[in-house]
Amino acid sequence: MICPHCGSDNDRVIDSRACDDGRSIRRRRICNQCHKRFTTYERVEQFPIRVIKKDGAREPFQREKIERGVERACWKRPVSSDQIRQLALQVEADMQGDFEVEIPSTVIGRMVMQRLAELDQVAYVRFASVYREFKGVEDFVAELAPLRLPPRD
Repeated sequence: MICPHCGSDNDRVIDSRACDDGRSIRRRRICNQCHKRFTTYERVEQFPIRVIKKDGAREPFQREKIERGVERACWKRPVSSDQIRQLALQVEADMQGDFEVEIPSTVIGRMVMQRLAELDQVAYVRFASVYREFKGVEDFVAELAPLRLPPRD
């Protein structure tokens, strides 16, 4: 690292700590030339994910949109804000692991629905009704049928 004080590239690390929930490393350094201290941060480089909308338009991914949609589905349900935030983080992590730069919005919707079904079934049906654009009661019944099946061992 180049010292911000004297411009020398001769330093040593005196302390390293994880920060941002383990997403980065904070390093305290000391310049061997001028003996002044400075801090650097090391992060994994992430490329911005773009979402391909139903109409073909592309826009940057925004985790807040997932949180808002799930929040609406969980209205008056026993689901905490922290659980909603964790769900959105899990979906984002899945996206970064599975896709390169672009992902269709339909895939994101399916990921959210899968996580939401595990979290709260009523919220899942609410989300599905908007996401899949239910037209009538038959659509609700068709969506509920798999939820009513007894679990297989």
